[in-house]
Order: sequence, then structure tokens, then C-alpha cells
Amino acid sequence: MINCTQDTAVVILSYNGRKWHELFLPLIVSEAHTGYDVVVVDNASTDDTLQYVQENYPTVHTLQIAVNRGFSNGYAEALKQIQAKYYVLLSADFEVTTGWFPPLINAMHRYQGLAACQPKIRYWKDREFFEYAGAAGGFKDKYGYMFCRGRIFNELEKDNGQYNDDIEIFWASGGCLMVRADLYHKVGGLDPDFYAHMEEIDLCWRLKNAGYKIGYIAGSTVYHVGGSVISYGSPQKLYYNFRNSLILLLKNEKAATLLWLFPLRLMLDGVAGVHMLLGGKVKEMFIIIKAHLHFYGSLGKWLGRRKEANKNITHRNEAGLYKRSIVWQFFALRKRIFTKLNWTPERLS
Repeated sequence: MINCTQDTAVVILSYNGRKWHELFLPLIVSEAHTGYDVVVVDNASTDDTLQYVQENYPTVHTLQIAVNRGFSNGYAEALKQIQAKYYVLLSADFEVTTGWFPPLINAMHRYQGLAACQPKIRYWKDREFFEYAGAAGGFKDKYGYMFCRGRIFNELEKDNGQYNDDIEIFWASGGCLMVRADLYHKVGGLDPDFYAHMEEIDLCWRLKNAGYKIGYIAGSTVYHVGGSVISYGSPQKLYYNFRNSLILLLKNEKAATLLWLFPLRLMLDGVAGVHMLLGGKVKEMFIIIKAHLHFYGSLGKWLGRRKEANKNITHRNEAGLYKRSIVWQFFALRKRIFTKLNWTPERLS
């Protein structure tokens, strides 16, 4: 068990991540004086990551997980062993900036009911642009499709200061997620069965169903390399995108909404499969079928998870819910950037 000396534990899950620690750990450690302990969790690496960290960063706490069962399970196992008031889940391929932490902790103190938040996330390889995994905060449309300010589908925006405000969002990026430890454990933490995609959305949705707020804090900026856990556009990413989106909806959506939404999503996923087939992407079509077969094959388990999640529902906080179709807006009306949606999220208060 790790008992942190500071209120916050910045927890970095690492699998064969020495190259990222060589690049990014020095600044993370040097900024720790602003109010956090650093914990590196080695997720059964096959390289010398753990030895490197222990030998070069004596102030960093380390944990080792014997068997790698994915990103979400790695954090789920590690956070049971870390005593702190707040966690920051920080992926190994993130570069922080000087002064990145105080705006996040100040927000947790300032905004009533704030359970979790994220900073501004920009692209490490093209630093003027927002990054895919979180950008300037995550949202959900009426049909359960997720998108971000600064990134709708694969369209990345340049950061011109257009999103320099603190707002309520529907979900915060799991790549750099600050969360109250007591609430994290109260709602059940990260679901290990998500493996490595959408697990943070599931956590945020459960926190919102318990009446809490999720925030985007513009005063903090970090940079993300991206694609180091599951490569963007890979078959594995496609599989988890389709399977986990179904789990996400079944666990957290209102029962009345599921009655019409699930048949619709089944049809839309079928359309996506046909589109891939016509485009010669036969392998991708079978991945979608596989995702659905695996989801429905474990339906009893997912219904059990829904029952567990329902125990924590108080009143559903729907801030960050976009009550239109982002698919229609993006593809049919060609509104490729967030400001074109003519929708203003609620400010944090």
C-alpha cells in the first residue's frame, strides 16, 4: 500500500514505457513540488522500465502488476493500493507543462460538486492542434456518439484560444484525468472489461448519474503523443470502439431511451458494416460483427454491471449532452468544428 504524503497521487500506468519516462518523467517529477506524489505503475512490462524508474527517480513510488490485463484493469488494480484524496490518471505518453497541476487542484477546490476534470490536451507531434483523446472536453449526442470540443470524429482543430474557459462536460479524457478518490471508489472505479477504450467515459457517466459534475479546465495544458496503447485506426481500436460503446450505453443510459436507441444503433452499426464491405474493407466488417457477437454473448454480465451501476444513481446530471445528432451535423451539414454547432456548454460554477 502506498500512502501519499501529498493529497494528490499522479499515477502513471506504464507498459514498456521507458522511452516515454526518459522524455516526460523529469518535468513531471520537478513539478511535484506544486502538490502531488508521483506513482509509476509497471503493468507487467517486458523491458527494464521499472528498474530504470527506481534507479533514476528515488522520489517516485512504484508498483508492479504481475499480469497485464489491459489499461483499465491496470489502473483498477493499482488504485486499490494507493491512498490519496485525489488521483490524476496520467498516461505515460503525456508531456506536462510548467504549472500544469495548480489549475486542476484549484478547480477541485473551487467548483462545488466537481468529481473529475481534465486539462486542455494538445497534440505532441503538431503542438498547435488539439489531440484526439480528449481535446477541450468530451460530449455525448442524443444517440450515444461521443465527440470533443477541438476534435469531432477525426477532424482536429488548431488551438487559437477559442476554448479557454472552464465548462461542464460529459466526459473527461482518461489520458489525463483528475478525480476525487472517494467518489472514484464509491461508484466502482474503472471497469476492467473495457480493456483500453471508453473506460473513462463509463466512469464519468456513472459519476454524472450520481449527480456530480465533470469539468474541463482551460488553464492547464498537456501534450499527448497518442496511439501508444492501441494505435488509432487499428483493428483492435475498431473492435473496442463498437463493443465498448454498446456496453457503455447498456450500463448507463435510461431504460426508456434504450428501448429505441439499441435497435437504432444496431441498424447504424449494420450500415457502417455494409459501407466497409462496399469499400473493400472486408476485415473491418467482420470486426464489427465480432464486436456485436461478443457483446450479446456476454449480455448477462453487462446487465449485471447495469444493475450495479444503478445502485449509485441519484439524479442524472445531463450537462454536456448534445441533444442533436453529431453524425448528421458533421457528415450531412458539414459542421466539422465545434463552434459551428451553435451550442454553448454550461460554464462551471
